[in-house]
Amino acid sequence: MVYNWLNIEQFCLLCDERCDPEHSLCGACEADLPWLGPQCTVCALPLHAGGLICGQCLKRPPAFDQVVAPWRFDFPIDSLINRFKHQSRWPFGRLLAELLARHMQHLFDDAGLPRPSALLPVPLARKRLRQRGFNQARMLADWLSPELRIPVRNELLQRTLDTPAQQQLDAAGRRRNLRQAFALPDKKPLHDQHLAIIDDVLTTGATAEALARLLKRAGAARVDIYCLARTPKPGD
Repeated sequence: MVYNWLNIEQFCLLCDERCDPEHSLCGACEADLPWLGPQCTVCALPLHAGGLICGQCLKRPPAFDQVVAPWRFDFPIDSLINRFKHQSRWPFGRLLAELLARHMQHLFDDAGLPRPSALLPVPLARKRLRQRGFNQARMLADWLSPELRIPVRNELLQRTLDTPAQQQLDAAGRRRNLRQAFALPDKKPLHDQHLAIIDDVLTTGATAEALARLLKRAGAARVDIYCLARTPKPGD
């Protein structure tokens, strides 16, 4: 008896219903994800109207040029990210990377988003990397790279300080926490390069700001942030 591999059924990772064999999420669950609607055109902060720049970016323009995030950090995206990041549930990370790649490809092809020359995952300090066993940003970048046909440059950014976790700090504390935390091991200039930093969630933007400032000082012309989700303002 010859086994017909084409008959393998695919079940949705969220609702466990049958779905398209080429996807890990059914159409209904994908439509119900907390897609990011109107947002700041710079930092992607959720707003009540689109096409605007938020007050924070107007008051203090960030070093990065644009944040691209498909979703708000809300259920079930928050659960999927946390299970991928803290419980090593890699299929959830792979699913999110696939959806992010489709979102990015649409923006490149139909919305005129400039395509970067390289993807740069946010680096982890050695101690944190040993504890977790993997860098979720690097895994996301490695999954995105073949889909977007953009190379990953893992060697370009280095975490030089093992700072305390950012989750319990406010915006000012996060900025102080990241002073001198990153470096460029290769001192070769980055003249006129367009680079994209890969991370899982953007909250206050402190990490993105620190890395973008470092890259701009080295000569990068444009630095974008590609992440899975954007958190709204507290209380929003």
